Amino acid sequence: MSKAFVKDDDSADDAFEDGGDQDAADEGASVPRGSRNYMTPQGAEKLRAELHELLHVERPKVVETVAWAASNGDRSENADYIYGKRRLREIDRRVRFLSRRLDSAQVVDPAAQSSDRILFGATVTVRNENDEMRVYQIVGIDETDAKRGRVSWISPIGKSLLQAKVGDVVLLKTPKGEEELEIEKIEYKAIDGGAVGD
Repeated sequence: MSKAFVKDDDSADDAFEDGGDQDAADEGASVPRGSRNYMTPQGAEKLRAELHELLHVERPKVVETVAWAASNGDRSENADYIYGKRRLREIDRRVRFLSRRLDSAQVVDPAAQSSDRILFGATVTVRNENDEMRVYQIVGIDETDAKRGRVSWISPIGKSLLQAKVGDVVLLKTPKGEEELEIEKIEYKAIDGGAVGD
C-alpha cells in the first residue's frame, strides 16, 4: 500500500503522559512520574522561543514547500515532498514535546529563592577530595549544560546536592566510583549567558 494512503499514527504519542512519552524518550531526559517539571524563567523562555520559531516560522515554510512539491505530480519519487513530509512530522513531534514540557512547567526564579539549604536554582560551590573547587547551578532537565556547570536537579550530582547546607559533605556516586564533595557556598542568583561563577 502506498505511504500516501496510510495515516501517520499519532495516537501512540497521545497515549503517553509526560514522564514516559515517546517524544520525551526521543528528546532526552524525562520528568520523573509524580514530579514537577521545574525550570528557570530563562529555561522556560528558551523553550517558548523555540516553540514560537517552529510554529510561526519553520513549519509554515515547510508546509509551503510540501504544497509546491505536491502540485508537481508524482509524489512517490518527489524528494522535496518526501523530505518535507518527514520534516513536518519531526516539527510536529517537537512541538508536542515542547508544549507538554511548558504545560507541566513550574517556573522557579533562582533570584527569588532564599534558603540556607540547596534548592532548585541554587548556585553551589563545592570542594572535592583533591581540594579542587567547582561551581554548579541546579537547573531544569532541559537547561543542563555541563560546560557551564549547569546540572539537572534529577542528575546524580543534583540529587546529591539538594537539601545540603554549607559545611555538609555529600557523597556523589559516579561510574568512576564515589566522591565526597564539601559544600562551601550556596547562592541564589539569576542565570545569565555565561558560565556559572563568572
